[in-house]
Amino acid sequence: MGSLPHIVEDCMGVLQVFSDGTINRCSLMDIDFNIPVVDDHSVAFKDVTFNKRHNLSLRLYKPKSANRNSKLPVVFYFHGGGFCVGSCVWPNCHNCCLRLSAGLHALVVAPDYRLAPEHKLPAPIDDAVSAVEWLQREALMSKSGDCDAWMGDTADFDRVFIVGDSSGGNIAHHLAVRLEAGSAKVAPVRVRGYVLLAPFFGGVERTRSEEGPCEALLSLDILDRFWRLSMPAGETRDHPLVNPFGPNSPTLEKVALDPILVIVGGNEILKDRVESYWRKLEELGKKIEYVEFEGQQHGFLTADPYSEVSNEALQFIKRFMIENSN
Repeated sequence: MGSLPHIVEDCMGVLQVFSDGTINRCSLMDIDFNIPVVDDHSVAFKDVTFNKRHNLSLRLYKPKSANRNSKLPVVFYFHGGGFCVGSCVWPNCHNCCLRLSAGLHALVVAPDYRLAPEHKLPAPIDDAVSAVEWLQREALMSKSGDCDAWMGDTADFDRVFIVGDSSGGNIAHHLAVRLEAGSAKVAPVRVRGYVLLAPFFGGVERTRSEEGPCEALLSLDILDRFWRLSMPAGETRDHPLVNPFGPNSPTLEKVALDPILVIVGGNEILKDRVESYWRKLEELGKKIEYVEFEGQQHGFLTADPYSEVSNEALQFIKRFMIENSN
């Protein structure tokens, strides 16, 4: 008589993989977030399906003070979660998007994407491309008035920025590479820049910060588990989608990139790898800025978007957007 299936991978109880290959995911209602929604009702939001084939939705956020006479920049926000967990409707992401919309006075677009292990890389990146292509369709339809009303009334398709947190930051990097400078592939949408919040990169060779102390909510064991579940079968952490500067990664020397702002906490496990990413792109002559917040841990902006340090980070993002809007 065979043994009963047992858990072989456990992502904080939210996602469990069993020895027989079955997967258990907690629904939104089953997760005890212990995170209150902070909503001063200055921002409206609604959900829209952007990819019917994969049943993927995004959440739109619009400042209620917006009017038709003043077009707003469009800010994509791709959530984190190690490619395995997370959603734009989770309260931490929802709070962050409310804050981004109000603080940046922007139309925020927060797409979901398929998750591992059911959908391994590059599925999340392909879904992110699909979300940008959805915006492209909206821009094209706006000329005939057939687009979403919020888009037609409010969106400045010539001022689009892509923000990604953790695995969302990894996605933002690969979008920057795929779309290249000028984003002509998705015209008339014009991506002006990318903001990577502690992008989730990896590598076979450990960095000093990865081998250092764990964070309150993140450890090297958790990072490795996310990579095992999300990498293409048979690959290592030097896969190009994991390690953009790995031994098998294509060179970015001749790839023209739009400006990039990288933000990381000084106490993050990922800090050294993020800093290396910045230095290597800078050495290649790319327009990239690095900002490190001393003492902060992973996901500080999403975890508490109204904190003093998050307000400071928001000012860096706002300045970056102003400087790269023309």
